[in-house]
Amino acid sequence: MGRVIQGLVEHLTALPEPLITFVIATLPISELRGAIPWALTAGGLQWQQAYFYAVLGNFLPVIPLLLLLEPVSLRLRKYSIWDRFFSWLFERTRRRSRVVERFEVLGLVLFVAIPLPVTGAWTGTVAAFLFGIRFRPAVLAILAGIFIAGAVVILASLGVLGAVSHFLVER
Repeated sequence: MGRVIQGLVEHLTALPEPLITFVIATLPISELRGAIPWALTAGGLQWQQAYFYAVLGNFLPVIPLLLLLEPVSLRLRKYSIWDRFFSWLFERTRRRSRVVERFEVLGLVLFVAIPLPVTGAWTGTVAAFLFGIRFRPAVLAILAGIFIAGAVVILASLGVLGAVSHFLVER
């Protein structure tokens, strides 16, 4: 298993930095929280590039997940291992996304916008499905949350003063 992971890392690091940022942002654990700091440090990207590629990458899985989560989960739940997985995933998401349950679309924006573990676009997509938020409002809410989360991570990564000075110097 270690060799497989090492091989994946070697292949990933051979890609251009914007593409690595994009790929890191598509992953359910790292999302923007991992992509932007990587892009600004190891990737050597400017904050605008880091934000652009991370937001784009984080949004990429949203529409397929919203469209496919219900049919795929229904089909796979016929098998006990998948039934246990989806039961765990859905219960965990329900517990952690009370704000979505209470405030619906606005709650979904806030839930995705908070760049902490177990929040973000992936979990927000599952929450939108579980709480019956219609497709278009869910997509717009998740996208708004991604935009906000990206800004928060940029500010945190650069430091608020560093971000303000970068912005003012470039103007």
